[in-house]
Amino acid sequence: MTNETKWSLDLAHSYISFKVRHLMISRVKGSFKNFDVNIYTTGRDFTTANIDVWIEAASVTTNDATRDAHLKGQEFFDSDNHKQITFTANSIGKMDPDGVHELWGELTMKGFTKVIRLEVQFGGIANDAWGNEKAGFTVSGKINRNDWGLNWNTALETGGFLVSEEVMISCDLQLIKSTQKNLVMELENSETATN
Repeated sequence: MTNETKWSLDLAHSYISFKVRHLMISRVKGSFKNFDVNIYTTGRDFTTANIDVWIEAASVTTNDATRDAHLKGQEFFDSDNHKQITFTANSIGKMDPDGVHELWGELTMKGFTKVIRLEVQFGGIANDAWGNEKAGFTVSGKINRNDWGLNWNTALETGGFLVSEEVMISCDLQLIKSTQKNLVMELENSETATN
């Protein structure tokens, strides 16, 4: 019988963000407020990981209310009809000489599912101040938003388009063993309340 370990998201120490080129001269950054991750591994071996990620599409934020409303609308995420963005994978590749793992999985947005490649850097496993075991990862990659039907754009008089098709993905994720998650949240909330 395998030693299956469940890891859950420590949301207070995690984020999922993206960048797109704007006016072909700079990048605009956005993120998602609401998301969750469940990972099952054999022991502490994350190369055996079964990964399930969901993101609430309507939680997208770019610090601009008008742009956020546009992103939630039909020309982009269409969050009224496609409430979740999901990513699933069933293993993480071995580490290369630069310390990077290759991760292939299925990304679903707006009713389209495509296989994508991500790069994962494993930060390690450590115990927090209360002795709870945590694991940290940095995840990055590139996708073409048109592959998921996020096609809106405007041509510029100087050439090119208002928003790039390429989207850069960047995530920092801290995981905690699921059996320990509730206790840690209670301790951290208690500490915040007494400060």
